[in-house]
Amino acid sequence: MKIGIIVLAAASALASNAFASGNAERGAAKAKQVCAACHGADGNTPLAPEYPRLAGQHEDYLYKALRDYKAGTRKNAIMGAQAAGLSAQDMQDLAAYFAGLPGTLTVIR
Repeated sequence: MKIGIIVLAAASALASNAFASGNAERGAAKAKQVCAACHGADGNTPLAPEYPRLAGQHEDYLYKALRDYKAGTRKNAIMGAQAAGLSAQDMQDLAAYFAGLPGTLTVIR
């Protein structure tokens, strides 16, 4: 029983840190090079309505979205091409950066 609890605690610690390794400063540098062209420099002012606002989104959501674009399980020609060249660390850095920005997401009723 004690071994099971130790294994469960270790797995929980690893899972909670899975998305916590992004570096927002590195993400900012990467975002300014490419992401701002569609999503806006602040992540809140996309250039077209079909481009989502990224600022303030959950870090794990952003990371998973980028991984899915890269893997092809989430389909979008532009994002698939952008994510293709990203490493796992690049994706974590971008996710950390955008998650740390103040978001202006609202619910439309």
